[in-house]
Amino acid sequence: MSPGVLACGACIVNPPAFDGALAGVDYAHPWSALITQFKFHAALDLAPALSQLLQTARQRADTPAPDLLLPVPLSAERLRERGFNQAWELTRRLGRALTIRSDAQLLLRVKDSLHQLALPPEERAANVRGVFAVEPLRRAELNGLSVAVVDDVMTTGATFGEIARVLKQAGASRVEAWALARTPRPA
Repeated sequence: MSPGVLACGACIVNPPAFDGALAGVDYAHPWSALITQFKFHAALDLAPALSQLLQTARQRADTPAPDLLLPVPLSAERLRERGFNQAWELTRRLGRALTIRSDAQLLLRVKDSLHQLALPPEERAANVRGVFAVEPLRRAELNGLSVAVVDDVMTTGATFGEIARVLKQAGASRVEAWALARTPRPA
């Protein structure tokens, strides 16, 4: 969006469950190729530079810092396949750099789901419904907190929307969606 614009037309008509969004770069060349290497080919050496892109975007933002950073969790199966959670690799670096507490255990993925990229945009919200939960013994930790959820790519915002709904039900006061890259909306 243009500087000074707080919401796009689609968000005004159909507001998302999250309160704000932040992206480091557009999901386009050369970033898309680097993110693919990072995510699917275990190029963890890219994590510091990629997290720096999101850190720079956050430092330019004119909003209060959140109290807590949470990565989008992977299912146990997907974590075994990859050997790491790319969202946690970004989140933990951001937390250190921005001096914001980060936690990889508070938000859970309780069901596996299809890869979002395999689905048409109109099916993505249904694919993630009921997939996430807050660790039941730790729900009270969210009361009144401002939370930023971190992931590598935001396309439709369905995953962030479902997570925001779950976090707010557990007591979070504000939920932001932070993505390393944002897929530009079709013209």
